[in-house]
Amino acid sequence: MLESFLHGDYASAPTSFPTLALALLLAFLMGQLIAWVYMLTHDGLSYSRAFVVSLVILPVTVALVMMVLANSLVTAFGLMAVFAVVRFRNILRDTLDTAHVLAAIVIGMACGTQKFTTAILGGGVLAAVMLYAWLTKFGRRHHYDFILNLHWARPVAELPALSRLLERHSRKARVAQQRVAPDRGAADLSYHLLLRDPDRAEELLSELNALPGATDVNGVRADSESEV
Repeated sequence: MLESFLHGDYASAPTSFPTLALALLLAFLMGQLIAWVYMLTHDGLSYSRAFVVSLVILPVTVALVMMVLANSLVTAFGLMAVFAVVRFRNILRDTLDTAHVLAAIVIGMACGTQKFTTAILGGGVLAAVMLYAWLTKFGRRHHYDFILNLHWARPVAELPALSRLLERHSRKARVAQQRVAPDRGAADLSYHLLLRDPDRAEELLSELNALPGATDVNGVRADSESEV
């Protein structure tokens, strides 16, 4: 029975298997290209991994939409009607949720229009893309995993002592904020750290508290960049 499904579509305008596979593969690769460019060039305050994953899923979904429509005006109106009902009944606040809903609608329309090959191959590709994004954590930018705040009571010229301690515990340390008191030479510092071993964060805080001149030491984990 499965062979009959994969043999071809039973719609009035069937889609060839090689053409469908090439279209979905090309859409996936182009979606990857757009997503990587977005990840590399984004420098705003908020960053959404869900939006990045959607940039990969949506081209594949849209390519499948065009295959299902196959110049059918009736099917096109049906797609708009179904999606309008979903949007009316549910408020989708996440772009990734929207991508999943659209994928489910298109697969259902492919089955309803007797495009069984399109439904099986398209659904498989979409599921593979979604699993790929989930397993690889695609779209996550892990520039730092710990935020450190402290008051440096010693002169700023003696900050290398602090820097050497941070280098022992972190692969990368970046000064996020520095406020220097002009009268005393002390400073309030905030660091973004990529720890060598995140499980040893408490050890880092203990050594900082024991370091002369370091006071008001506190830190918080930052598993990934903020997503708003």
